[in-house]
Amino acid sequence: MELDIRVDPARIDLAGIERALLESDPAALVDLDPSSGHLRVATCAAPAEVRTVLAAAGVPVPAEAIQILPSVCCGGCSG
Repeated sequence: MELDIRVDPARIDLAGIERALLESDPAALVDLDPSSGHLRVATCAAPAEVRTVLAAAGVPVPAEAIQILPSVCCGGCSG
């Protein structure tokens, strides 16, 4: 699932967030969207779990700051 998370990009320790997310989901991807400043996360973790990980990494966000993005999967790589 892909998540778009509204955060204050000035307060983000991207490497710390990535380390914390990878403990929950070793295949997670995280970056900052340069156009919006939002945190982008691709993970199998539920939004509530991502909120917990972010809070532990020093970036607490309210539930309404997390938007689940529609899938862009075409199904081609999984048969």
